[in-house]
Amino acid sequence: MMSIARIRHERTRLEVRYGEVGVVAGRYLEAGYHVRLFHPTRYGEVHVLAYKGDTRLVVEVVKEAGTVGAEVVERVARKAELLKARPVLILYGNGPRLSEEARSRARETGVKVRRIRARRPPVAVP
Repeated sequence: MMSIARIRHERTRLEVRYGEVGVVAGRYLEAGYHVRLFHPTRYGEVHVLAYKGDTRLVVEVVKEAGTVGAEVVERVARKAELLKARPVLILYGNGPRLSEEARSRARETGVKVRRIRARRPPVAVP
């Protein structure tokens, strides 16, 4: 078990090194999860693989402005099924929007959709 200071330090390092994906990974780290970034699968890399006890989460981060289609939701669901985990789709900032088709697909496949507001990047840590 890591101390609070160590967790905060790791969170800041992740944010500096990986940007938006690091911000999301840092939040899961603070929540007590162990995180692994850019885990490879046959459907592409998983941005964050978070696990705590028996709970495993496959987290994908969308940061580009525009409409997010149903294919993104289905891809997250396939990756989660492959890794026997629960799928989570993070919409980072105000740019990405979920289309109605993607919203209904997320309900059908059990993909949780969350929005994280953008924040200023931290100063680099040595």
